[in-house]
Amino acid sequence: MQKQKVLIVGATSAIAGEVARIYAERGARLFLIARNPERLATLVEELGEAVAGSCAGDLNDFDANGQRIEEASATLGGLDRAIVAHGLLGDQLASERDFATAREIVDTNLLSALSLLIPIANHMEAAGSGCVGVLGSVAGERGRPRNFTYGAAKSAVTTYLEGLRSRLYPSGVGVKVFKLGPVDTPMTLDHPKNALFADPASVARGIVRAMEGRRFATYLPWYWLPIMVVVRWLPEPIFQRIGFLSGR
Repeated sequence: MQKQKVLIVGATSAIAGEVARIYAERGARLFLIARNPERLATLVEELGEAVAGSCAGDLNDFDANGQRIEEASATLGGLDRAIVAHGLLGDQLASERDFATAREIVDTNLLSALSLLIPIANHMEAAGSGCVGVLGSVAGERGRPRNFTYGAAKSAVTTYLEGLRSRLYPSGVGVKVFKLGPVDTPMTLDHPKNALFADPASVARGIVRAMEGRRFATYLPWYWLPIMVVVRWLPEPIFQRIGFLSGR
């Protein structure tokens, strides 16, 4: 991993910040992109010389994202690894009644990701190497009343990544998705916590490890794989009768 050229989008999120710290400790050169300029400046200062460059801006400004990737690639001299980590859980109830709220969730979790993945993929394909990873969610495995707008966007990203993986396979570029269960971060601050919640540092370690592994899809923490096998294949009449799965 020495001197890997690593792009992290959404770098100031709790998980992505931990990912950046791991890569910095291992000698990588980083380019960080995030929405909040103050928090980004704090992270850049913390990581010091490991950060080759950074930029802040609205990641839902789709037209600007291509230029941001160009800047990252030019600053680093190419892209060995790219991690797309930003997202918006949003207000599920509001998204069911207000299209603008639903659109913001879909724009942030799906369309913004695509506006970044297309230029990232083009750069890596031209170079004939690299790996891009995207933070997905177990919410995308099955529509549940508590988060199905967010889940639908994450499901669409996973499907897109499947196609992108096959497109890039001949060029030797890897495409990974990380299917995260609930993580104790500011995004879930108002959610009641239980034993299934993970901490950002352990999830970040799993992401960095998986970026160098062979699996296309990685559940983090690992125990979400057997859980989601059951949840995904339950017949709908049974699923709808199980309150902790199909309830709010």
